[in-house]
Amino acid sequence: MTESLLNPNAVVEVVRQGREAQPVVVVDDFLADPEEWRRLASRLSYGRIGPFYPGLRAHVPADAAAAIREGLGPLIAEAFRLDPVPPLLECFFSIVTTPPAQLAPIQRLPHFDGLEPERIAILVYLSGAEQGGTAFYRQRATGFETVDAARFPAFEAALKAGVAERGLPPPTYIDGDTPLYEEIARYEARPNRALIYRGHSLHCAAIPAGAELPADPATGRLSINAFLFDPGGR
Repeated sequence: MTESLLNPNAVVEVVRQGREAQPVVVVDDFLADPEEWRRLASRLSYGRIGPFYPGLRAHVPADAAAAIREGLGPLIAEAFRLDPVPPLLECFFSIVTTPPAQLAPIQRLPHFDGLEPERIAILVYLSGAEQGGTAFYRQRATGFETVDAARFPAFEAALKAGVAERGLPPPTYIDGDTPLYEEIARYEARPNRALIYRGHSLHCAAIPAGAELPADPATGRLSINAFLFDPGGR
C-alpha cells in the first residue's frame, strides 16, 4: 500500500473461510493516521442512508475514499483475481445506533450486499472489540455461504420456509449459530483493522449483548464502509 493515507507497513493476512474457501483479507494497522480519520469523522453530519443499515452514516470525502480504493487496488486484484479492480461505488463513515428491540426483521439476519461476485466490501474498524466485530454465516438449509443470482431463488425459498417453521428471529443482533444459520468465521474488531471480502458473502455485525450504541463518532461503533462495484460493467 503506497498511498500516504494508508500505512505501508500494514500487516496483511488472507484467510480462506468456510467450505467455499472464500478469501477474506485482514489488514492490521491499516491507516497511517487513524486519529486523523476519527477527527474527520467527528466533523461530519450523520443521518439515515438507506433502509437496511442499523444506524447513522456520513459520506467519506471523495479524495479520502479514493485513496482507500487506490491503495488497496493491487491487493484486491491478487486476492480476488479481479482484473480490472471495480471502481469505488460508495464510501461512508458508519455508526451502529439501533437498539436491539428496534431492529427490523431483516436486520436480525445475516445479509449480503449484492448478488455479484465482483462486488467488494471494505470495512475499517475505528473503534474497539467491545463494540463488536463481524461474523460470516452459512445458511443451514442450502449450505450457501455466498448468494449469487443463480442461488438466490433457492436461498429465498429456504429463508421463507425457515421463518414459516421457526418464526422470525428475536429482536436482537445475531450472535453465533441460530436455527437457520451457522457461523463459519468471526473477526474481532480492532482499532485500525480492515476486512475486505466479497459482498455476496453472508455476513452480519457481531454486536455483543448489552453493548452501548451511542451516536457520537468519538464513542460509538465507528467504522468506514467502502463498496467497489461497476454497475455498468456487467
